[in-house]
Amino acid sequence: MRFTPSVYRNSTAVRSAFTLVEIMIVVSLIGLLLAIAIPSFIKSRETAQLNCIIGNLRLVESAKDQWALQNQKGTSDIPDWTVLSDYIKGGTVKPATSESYTINPVGSPAYATCTVRLGTYAPNDPITVQ
Repeated sequence: MRFTPSVYRNSTAVRSAFTLVEIMIVVSLIGLLLAIAIPSFIKSRETAQLNCIIGNLRLVESAKDQWALQNQKGTSDIPDWTVLSDYIKGGTVKPATSESYTINPVGSPAYATCTVRLGTYAPNDPITVQ
């Protein structure tokens, strides 16, 4: 067996660890990335929800027009959801958030109201198809 002095044994053992400064730099970089990413994610989610509501309103308008043409109805007639469900694929619209839809008479646009802020629409503002 070979004898090695204790001086050499202790100097060859290298300790590998992160310093406090390195950990602080990594945490601050993660925080910076999150500060950039979270607002973008929220805006994308709001845009997607608003587009879904507008798409649902287009479905309702299309169903109203089909119902009016097929049943020979005029501009003052008001359909209800049970009648329109025959003209909507799946029988109903899929909600994006907590919105509620109001069906107006044929010839006037339907609108939706939502309890949260979406894009430029404040809570409870009517959202219509542009």
